[in-house]
Amino acid sequence: MSTSDIDGFLNYLRVERGLSANSLSAYRNDLAKLVSFADTLGKNVRSLEAGDLSTFARYLGSRRLGPRSVARAFVAVRGLYKYLLQDGHLKADPSVNLESPKQWRTLPHFLASEEVDKLLAAPDPSSALGLRDKAMLEILYATGIRVSELVRLTAGNVNLDIGFVTVIGKGDKERVVPLGRSAIEWTMKYLRIRRRLAGESKSARTLFVTERGDALTRQAFWRIIVTYGERASIGHITPHVLRHSFATHLLENGADLRSVQMMLGHSDISTTQIYTHITNERLREIYRKFHPRA
Repeated sequence: MSTSDIDGFLNYLRVERGLSANSLSAYRNDLAKLVSFADTLGKNVRSLEAGDLSTFARYLGSRRLGPRSVARAFVAVRGLYKYLLQDGHLKADPSVNLESPKQWRTLPHFLASEEVDKLLAAPDPSSALGLRDKAMLEILYATGIRVSELVRLTAGNVNLDIGFVTVIGKGDKERVVPLGRSAIEWTMKYLRIRRRLAGESKSARTLFVTERGDALTRQAFWRIIVTYGERASIGHITPHVLRHSFATHLLENGADLRSVQMMLGHSDISTTQIYTHITNERLREIYRKFHPRA
């Protein structure tokens, strides 16, 4: 049924729309991908649903097709379903809400667990600033907080006895995020030498300070993490990469989406759901790599 539907649509484009042979060939190639995809689901093009077409869109993206090529395929798919609808073969158009490539959200970049280990091992904790940097990186990965939230932390925001940090996020909303053992350990070590850095400066309440005792800025920490990323041979990374890594690793290890949302401080769970795309992609990658019939 799929092939006859495609042939009928292409004939309509040739006769009614006057498309050139080259255009018809491009349409045929794009729709052949749709037919092949439908076959993998045990369906034909008429039985594909909106969710199937969204998966098809991601499938095209995973094949390293450029946005223009994917957009052209979408034109063919939408045209096919409009034709089938008008011809009475369908009662509803499953492609009506299909997002264009421009609307796709870029999947956040994150580090593998081994890369996180290398990054956290990069600072030299034998120096005061190295110990400070070590504690900052440990807290950032342990909590997934934003860099702006990190540099605003005070000593009173961190409860090392119970193991949590109180964060003031966007809109001055307060949330509590657990601290892991490693972050607690290194923050305790840093606190023992913090007074030496902070001295009697106005920034004495700020948890992380410069060697002059001033509050550390977002820009300064960006430079710090870039330096350690290069030192650990990971490449150019940003503080947000650790936030993405925190969320991705939690979900990969079985955390529920709502809990991750609360820890990240997202007001809308749809913002957190982008990380489920990452874990799904990782599962597909592992499947393709290790399954003998992938």
